[in-house]
Amino acid sequence: MNLRRFARIWWKALALGACAAFLAGRARAADLRIGYVDSARIFQQYATAQEAQKQFDRQVQGWRDEAAEKEKQVKQLKAELQDQGPVLSSLKRQEKEENLQRAISDYERFIQDTWGPKGRAVRENEQATNDVLTQIRAAVEKVAASKGLLLVLDSASGFIVYADRSLDLTTDVLTELNTGLKTGTTH
Repeated sequence: MNLRRFARIWWKALALGACAAFLAGRARAADLRIGYVDSARIFQQYATAQEAQKQFDRQVQGWRDEAAEKEKQVKQLKAELQDQGPVLSSLKRQEKEENLQRAISDYERFIQDTWGPKGRAVRENEQATNDVLTQIRAAVEKVAASKGLLLVLDSASGFIVYADRSLDLTTDVLTELNTGLKTGTTH
């Protein structure tokens, strides 16, 4: 799962919660002040999100390289055992079989620990995504508050069928995020 996909899920949940709160009677239709953002565009244009994605991609490539090396070792041990098996003493054959089983176990454990449901890839992706989403949410909240908005939706989530372009806060949110980067403040 990459950062953008995780963010879309997060934004959908956020939008559903906001809609539910609104529909609960918080504001009358005449008082409705809404806006929307395009989270896909934010993730494409927000340097911190892009850097987080690049860093995660580098980590994934490192894990792939490590997995490939472990798999190569397993294949090599299998080939050695198959080629040398008939001429090895039973003790030496047993030793090679044990080495092969250890290599297989090591490889399988690595795969599970890295890409399993609670593996390093999932944890690292969630941490990077949560850090970026926290910043984006703070910027959205700041822009929405400055414009007196009651509800902000995400057009990338598919919840908006039509909206006037004047309600699009994406550029304002990106400006807020990038201003924070230039001044060195964190959200």
